[in-house]
Amino acid sequence: MPNLKSAKKRMQLSAAARGKNRAERARIRTAIKNVRIATTAEAGEARLREAVALLDRAATKNLIPANRVGHTKSSLTKFVRGLKGQLVR
Repeated sequence: MPNLKSAKKRMQLSAAARGKNRAERARIRTAIKNVRIATTAEAGEARLREAVALLDRAATKNLIPANRVGHTKSSLTKFVRGLKGQLVR
C-alpha cells in the first residue's frame, strides 16, 4: 500500500486507466473476430468498417502500436477482399 497521498491517488488513477484500456482492447479483439467470422462480403465490409474505426482510435491514443494496427487492418482488408472474390497479389 502507498504511504503518500499522491501515491495512493496515482494507484487509483492507474487502476481506472487499466480497466478502461482492458475494456477497449476487448472491444477491438471482438470486432476483429467478428470480421473473421463473416461469411458474406457485405457483412465483412460492415464489420471491417467498425473494426478499422476502433483500431484507428486505439492507435491515436497509443493503446496499440501504430504499426500493429496497420498490419491488422491490412490482413482484415485482405480477408474481406477474399470474401468478395477479389484476390490480392
